[in-house]
Amino acid sequence: MAHAKQTRVLLLNDMEKLDKTLFRLEQGFELQFRLGPTLQGKHVTVYTNYPASGEVFDRHKFRSLSWHNPTGKEDDSDKYCKLDLQTSGSYKYHFSHEGQKSGGGYIVVDPILRVGADNHELPLDCVTLQTFLAKCLGPFDGWEDRLRVAKESASNSEWITQHPECAYNLVNSPHLKPAWLLDRALCHLTYKVAGGKCSDKGVPPVIENEHHLNCIQKVIYEDVYPKIRLWEFFQVDVNKAVQQFKTLLTQAGGSKVKTDPSQHLAIIQDPEFKRFSCTVDMNIALNTFIPHSNGPAAIEECCNWFRKRIEELNGEQYRQINYHQEQAVNCILATVNYERLAGHGPKLGAVTRKNRLVTRYFTYPFKETTLEEEEIMMHQPDKASCFMAHNGWVMGDDPLRNFAEPGSNVYLRRELICWGDSVKLRYGNKPEDCPYLWAHMKKYTEMTAKYFHGVRLDNCHSTPLNVAEYMLDTARKLRPNLYVVAELFTGSEELDNVFVNKLGISSLIREAMSAYNSHEEGRLVYRFGGDPVGSFVQPRLRPLMPAIAHALFMDITHDNECPIQHRSAYDALPSSMIVSMACCATGSTRGYDELVPHQISVVSEERFYAKWNPAALPSTPGEVNFKTGIIAGRLAINRLHQELGAKDFNQVFVDQVDEDIVAVTRHCPNTHQSVVAVSRTAFRNPKTSFYSQEVPQMCIPGRIEEVVLEARTVERNAGPYKKDEHSINGLPDYTVELQEHIQLKESKIIKQASVATKGPNEFVQEIEFEKLTPGSVIIFSITSKLTLADLNQVLYRCDAEEQEDGGGCYDIPNWSPLKYAGLQGLMSVMADIRPKNDLGHPFCGNLRSGDWMIDYVSDRLISRAEACAEVGKWLKAMFIYLKQIPRYLIPCYFDAILVGAYTTLLDVAWKQMSSFVQNGSTFVKHLSLGSVQMCGIGKYPSLPPLSPAIQDVPYRLNEITKEREQCCVSLAAGLPHFSSGIFRCWGRDTFIALRGLMLVTGRYLEARNIILAFAGTMRHGLIPNLLGQGTHARFNCRDAVWWWLQCIQDYCKIVPNGTEIIRCPVSKMYPTDDSPPQPAGRHDQPLYDVIQEAMQRHMQGIQFRERNAGPQIDRNMRDEGFNVTAGADMATGFVYGGNRSNCGTWMDKMGESDKARNKGIPATPRDGSAVEIVGLCKSTVRWLHELSKKNIFPYSGVTVKRHGKAETVTYDQWNRKIQAHFEKLFFVSENPADRNEKHPTLVHKRGIYKDSYGASSPWCDYQLRPNFPIAMVVAPEMFSPEKAWKALEIVEQKLLGPLGMKTLDPDDMVYCGVYDNALDNDNYNVARGFNYHQGPEWLWPIGYFLRAKLYFAKLIGPEIYAKTVFLVKNVLSRHYVHLERSSWKGLPELTNENGQYCSFSCESQAWSIAVILEVLHDL
Repeated sequence: MAHAKQTRVLLLNDMEKLDKTLFRLEQGFELQFRLGPTLQGKHVTVYTNYPASGEVFDRHKFRSLSWHNPTGKEDDSDKYCKLDLQTSGSYKYHFSHEGQKSGGGYIVVDPILRVGADNHELPLDCVTLQTFLAKCLGPFDGWEDRLRVAKESASNSEWITQHPECAYNLVNSPHLKPAWLLDRALCHLTYKVAGGKCSDKGVPPVIENEHHLNCIQKVIYEDVYPKIRLWEFFQVDVNKAVQQFKTLLTQAGGSKVKTDPSQHLAIIQDPEFKRFSCTVDMNIALNTFIPHSNGPAAIEECCNWFRKRIEELNGEQYRQINYHQEQAVNCILATVNYERLAGHGPKLGAVTRKNRLVTRYFTYPFKETTLEEEEIMMHQPDKASCFMAHNGWVMGDDPLRNFAEPGSNVYLRRELICWGDSVKLRYGNKPEDCPYLWAHMKKYTEMTAKYFHGVRLDNCHSTPLNVAEYMLDTARKLRPNLYVVAELFTGSEELDNVFVNKLGISSLIREAMSAYNSHEEGRLVYRFGGDPVGSFVQPRLRPLMPAIAHALFMDITHDNECPIQHRSAYDALPSSMIVSMACCATGSTRGYDELVPHQISVVSEERFYAKWNPAALPSTPGEVNFKTGIIAGRLAINRLHQELGAKDFNQVFVDQVDEDIVAVTRHCPNTHQSVVAVSRTAFRNPKTSFYSQEVPQMCIPGRIEEVVLEARTVERNAGPYKKDEHSINGLPDYTVELQEHIQLKESKIIKQASVATKGPNEFVQEIEFEKLTPGSVIIFSITSKLTLADLNQVLYRCDAEEQEDGGGCYDIPNWSPLKYAGLQGLMSVMADIRPKNDLGHPFCGNLRSGDWMIDYVSDRLISRAEACAEVGKWLKAMFIYLKQIPRYLIPCYFDAILVGAYTTLLDVAWKQMSSFVQNGSTFVKHLSLGSVQMCGIGKYPSLPPLSPAIQDVPYRLNEITKEREQCCVSLAAGLPHFSSGIFRCWGRDTFIALRGLMLVTGRYLEARNIILAFAGTMRHGLIPNLLGQGTHARFNCRDAVWWWLQCIQDYCKIVPNGTEIIRCPVSKMYPTDDSPPQPAGRHDQPLYDVIQEAMQRHMQGIQFRERNAGPQIDRNMRDEGFNVTAGADMATGFVYGGNRSNCGTWMDKMGESDKARNKGIPATPRDGSAVEIVGLCKSTVRWLHELSKKNIFPYSGVTVKRHGKAETVTYDQWNRKIQAHFEKLFFVSENPADRNEKHPTLVHKRGIYKDSYGASSPWCDYQLRPNFPIAMVVAPEMFSPEKAWKALEIVEQKLLGPLGMKTLDPDDMVYCGVYDNALDNDNYNVARGFNYHQGPEWLWPIGYFLRAKLYFAKLIGPEIYAKTVFLVKNVLSRHYVHLERSSWKGLPELTNENGQYCSFSCESQAWSIAVILEVLHDL
């Protein structure tokens, strides 16, 4: 599948030189150069040497880029120039304004590698390579069998002897003569030591201890240095200089050329470096030493002063050379110590002519003679040109400096780590400086590029940059996608970048052997091995960010010491596994897998590699197969590495389980799959060091699909190791036990695996190991996904929810706690601070003062579910860098990190929602986050358990009982008051909000679970209002069951194949009205039976007294209020219920004031037939009739007993009864003489629909409230469009507020629009919030009002509909403004009159958000 085009934007800023900053790009990317703030308004020209289409790359040829102005307007601040990157390599850009170069840098475009018969692409992160020494492969015809196991010139090359000018020799580089003489002296010392001629001085041929080193030092100081007298090459012949000076003084009266007085007499080095051949500037001498007269005595005195000064200068040179000699001795002794004494060194043994005391620094192709005769040869050009300097590297030196050029004393000070088999080539600055060398190497480069896909620049820094640029340009002309690997020892990322930028290096070699323990090895994986797990999804167009060089991470290079000597043979497998889990190119060196117990010397090794033979025995010399060493493990590891790279497992997390165990996770953000490799390293030899038998248990987040690989290093009886004379061989007594693609129960390493939990919502598998011995690895394939329930924890959760988990929202000193513990809590504060740049805010002060808030953000998530923990770990990784910057900068960068994280997480949320949300407006998207805000999983299950027979139900382990329990998402009624504990879930609130928050947003599975969970609690034919997990439910509301039924209908209509829910099993908690709570699964029945029960019971009639009636469940209700009544009128079909002492609808305020004498009296009993319940019932019976006709619902009606006889009422009959009676009995006619009106004297608003029918207080039927629009939406067929429209206009005129609907007509005598639940006075109508639903403006009814307006406007005509749409958008704009400004990012439960803030309201209410989403959905 083709990927969308990626665009990167590079902002140019005045005087910004980015030569040491690496910008990596891929072919196919578009790079846009845009002007930064310092260049806006200036005439800037951008130049680059990236070739135009059809042109050949020339490093020195630059072209200007044209500007594109996307707006086409005078304001061109968005203008850019661009490059379409189609060719790999290194390219330079610079820019100028007003003719002055202002800044610049480099871009590096990665190559595209293709392999195989089908020429498929091999991503750089899939590369696995192995280093071979070509000389150990033997004759070419034997290479294949030896290969099947998975910068300089040689000093004996024929061409270099014919063209000695190509190397640094004593003719073209005479400054090396003193160093050469010292080198020869050390050679002669080697011969003496090897011959035992220094034993009497304490230096035997076998160097064994510190005393021998001290004696070597003494011999050098007493015998070598005095003999070669190196200082003489840097000194002046005093007598000769004085004589010359005296002659000049006496000739012509000492005439002289005037010199600068600031110039002092100094030694001028002899360019030929002969003894005592240095000079001084005689003009300076004549101007410095002036005789007071021309007399002989005065001249003699002046000459004496001159002599004294020359002697002083010579003394300075002597001290300088002595300083160099001291360093040379230190380096010599360090080398001898490493090579012959150190435990980690090669232990070369006795000093011989082959194993010299120290490595030679120069070639010497002649017969050896005395040192005195050799010194003469270094001044004879025909001989001196053959004395060439060897190449090498200098620890800690500036890699951009050529250590062989004049001015460097590296050879003299013996600081070179020398390669005794190669010479250092002397290129100069351009081909004309050494024509043969440049031509020869160009030809060699062209041959290499022709036959190989890639090249390795070994010790890249030892070749001058200009030479490497020239040669790589040559190679890329033949192979544009050349893969360039380089080895650098700069010790500096900035210097690394200089080389990568100039040369276009594809991968830099990184060495795992630099790790001194498993923790450091894991850190290297994290450093070089990909993005952190949980990294944010990035947009296709984004800023170009600085990068680190792509790594080729090697478990061992050919330069490294043998890991078996350093660590143990058991460590080879786990360390190679750790390296291979890095998301980068990886590699090794031949010999590692065969467990060769010594370093294979590049210089001295002369044996060949072993050949492949599947039938070879462990003891067979010169042959290997899959049973040799860790070869079988290597093959499996390499396959996995390539698979992970190819499938975009590009995120990495490293967990140091204990001192020796490292777990590395590779995660694919596209599929949410992860692979976890657990490696038990063996840096210490298990045979001689203690390793605990008790391996820590591991919690693997998510579901383990399989064990991809498990392997153990084991010993076998194959005899002891003996170094073979002809083939490079390894330890025969070790091999690998290996299994691939097995289930957990088949594992030999795992003792048991069980479901466990670390946090309240974390479903993990706890692994107990049995044989994770040192040298073992095991790899798990797991599935993990950041769900919307996870995002509830990451983004939201108010203080009450957090306290349930034992935490709380972060409390900012001198201010207040955050609204949410998740990122939204921080974002809301920062959104207010940011535009004002309010750095003095306590929030910023807290960030500057310490890391408390920073650690809270990450640690809170790390302690939670696996997906949340991944986000937390990513944040923690980001915060490591944040904590390193100056404290005053932390607020702005903390904001930057969180903004990036927050916006990406919002995208993750929206991508899991419906197309309505994904393709919706910003308003829709932000409202949809209310679904994430309200729907979550707490520490304790809020929903009763579902039937075990239901599929796709989430489970976890209970922290206390350690038993498996369901953990379904539940829907909070409102924040913060109704968010946790038994007060979180309410039947009415849940099902009023469920359509908007869950069905419209596409959360079908979670909606199903909530519907079925409430179904299981049905008792007396009712759904509870206060759920209380079902066991503490109150069945005291008449409307919740009808909202539940409406949601089932909505589910069937919205969800694909939604009617399947009708057949889902429901575990009845109360099989009978009086049974105690039953466990899930004991009494299952299909949902259609539960629906039928609700309908049957209502038609039969419901009458019961609440259990535990009294103050223990309601301290305010009077005794009569605990009697619950509900039913359906056979004559009208209307559902009715309630009495004057209870309140069974959403307007459920019970009086609480003794002082005002309203305690125990419902403010709005709404007994009788409440209009919205009648509408919901009408909607349900109509729908059930339709399902019955389609044979989806197995019941066609209800059967009840009347007067001892069974009587059946079909849903069709019930539906027609309501239809026939509704408008006749509910519409308040505009005709005062209407005979259907029972109480014409109570009418005070005509042309409306009654709020109820048959109330015990008839006046209440006629009150204008916002409830009948609900019935209009769910059962519009009950209403005549013209009557409905007029009624809605009255509602709009009288009840519509800025955000919500007045709950009572302002003309009503008990109207009061300000709700104050704390006020306790003697006013019956308002004390203790008695007016809760008597005027304050509730938000959720406005959704139904607007939806009813839209529905009936469309029926009336297009002009009315257009005006209605305008009204709807105008009203919704106020909700949008409130949503954006709210620190809760929600819509409130209610406001006081005219939209005034109500402090007693929930700040964010589920149904308020849900209904606005539904309006937008209807639009």
